[in-house]
Amino acid sequence: MTPGRHHVVAGVLVRGATVLLGHRSPDRRWCPDVWDLPGGHVEPGEDEPAALARELQEEVGVVPRDPVLLTRFEGDELVLSLWVVRAWDGEPRNRQPHEHDALRWVGAADLSGLRLAHPAYVEVVHRLVEFGNAAPPGE
Repeated sequence: MTPGRHHVVAGVLVRGATVLLGHRSPDRRWCPDVWDLPGGHVEPGEDEPAALARELQEEVGVVPRDPVLLTRFEGDELVLSLWVVRAWDGEPRNRQPHEHDALRWVGAADLSGLRLAHPAYVEVVHRLVEFGNAAPPGE
């Protein structure tokens, strides 16, 4: 990891033909007032699966079972790894209301009306939900 780059993991919680998004509070320093996947920074000495499990527990109160790395985006300032989570323990709820002021299950048709934290989320959601609970090609 290059110094100065943010290393972030996010969980794509899939329930049927929907995924869970959180609306980032308008007063957030990074990416305010957009819809985002639950997740957060990888701490020093932590691997991505451990960071994902910690962040999902802290933010939405679930423990992922068998997450699968879907994709990784790397830029000058950010490394973002997206993990597909089709099974978890617990029921998702907003445990960090200062970070997210709302949680919502959204389908592919809902995306056009939302400001998303990352433009790739549109393709990710379409790719995952149009296959329902079956694994998409390449996963």
